[in-house]
Amino acid sequence: MKTEKVPVNLRKSRRIYDYIKALDSVSKQDIVIGLKLSLPTVTQNLQYLTELALVDKSQKIQSTGGRSATAYTFIKNARIAIGVFLDASHITVVGVDLSGAVVEMEKQNVNFDLSDDKYLRQLGDLVEVVRKRSGVDAENLLGVGIAVKGFVSKDGEEVTYDLTHNFTGATRKQIAKYIPYKNRLFHDSEVGGFAEVWGDENILDAFYINLSNNIGGAVIINNEIYSCDSCKSGEVGHMVAVTKGGKQCYCGKYGCFDTVCRATNLSDYTGGSLERFFILLEGGDKKAYEMWNAYLEDLSLAIHNVRMLFNLPIIIGGYVGAFIGAYMDKLCALVDERNPFGERSKDYLLPCKHKADASAMGSAISYIDWFFDTI
Repeated sequence: MKTEKVPVNLRKSRRIYDYIKALDSVSKQDIVIGLKLSLPTVTQNLQYLTELALVDKSQKIQSTGGRSATAYTFIKNARIAIGVFLDASHITVVGVDLSGAVVEMEKQNVNFDLSDDKYLRQLGDLVEVVRKRSGVDAENLLGVGIAVKGFVSKDGEEVTYDLTHNFTGATRKQIAKYIPYKNRLFHDSEVGGFAEVWGDENILDAFYINLSNNIGGAVIINNEIYSCDSCKSGEVGHMVAVTKGGKQCYCGKYGCFDTVCRATNLSDYTGGSLERFFILLEGGDKKAYEMWNAYLEDLSLAIHNVRMLFNLPIIIGGYVGAFIGAYMDKLCALVDERNPFGERSKDYLLPCKHKADASAMGSAISYIDWFFDTI
């Protein structure tokens, strides 16, 4: 008897793949029951996913009686994406698997300089090192995301605005001169925020505050970055935080939020080491204590303003965000004092999950997310 071949439905393939990924290892019958799909549909789509080398069927599920069922298992390293973050004093490159986990990382201290061919070649070399150590060939490398400290065009081809490193107008081709793989540019705060919410079913909408050597932000709606027409949404660094007598910001204006909460305001006290600052703070250093209290006051004002505008969960990330967990109670108390509605900031204010290299991770995860959309 000839059986009719059931066509592959990409939407159902994605459902089946997500189900396997969530449970790590399941039988065909588990999928039929769990997703309420017909056996022929599940069989055909499992064959499709197996041919793509996205699931493994070499294992068996233990059985107390009868034949053991085939176990369909999520292959985390079936594909890899690479993420890059270019900061003023270092390059970070990470290899990220399909689960969103960092499998390889390389970080080197080097001053940002796109005019230096040695710098661009070093960037290409680091990408190649991470690709090889991740054990992935070029065919299974999804792409290389490059996060930069500046606004980026919607197509990821050009830096449209940057005053921190003065490379407005720099192109993807210029930056990725020695990267022979599919690549694109990303704004660091946007992909840092995306890394925080990706795969988290509890957070669909959020506002991400990036407390690094410069301040940035990102608006996330339905697990996607809202960048607006000009790609400048979420730019909290240039909200006015000091109305009179404020310091001059790198943008040329005075009193921006960036001037009071950039990470260097703390790390400059300890010769550039933010970790050392928090060690002194925990050790009872009076000056560090005074600086930190002032920092939290300014930060609480920014958080309050963001909450009033968006009424979304707020995630504190970046270099300072990596240390903020131990001080959340104090920060929440300051935010609550400002709120006119009696809300508890503990219910919406969150420390970041990724304590380091969120921007590099997010630029890689963006490629992984796009790949999932094609399954």
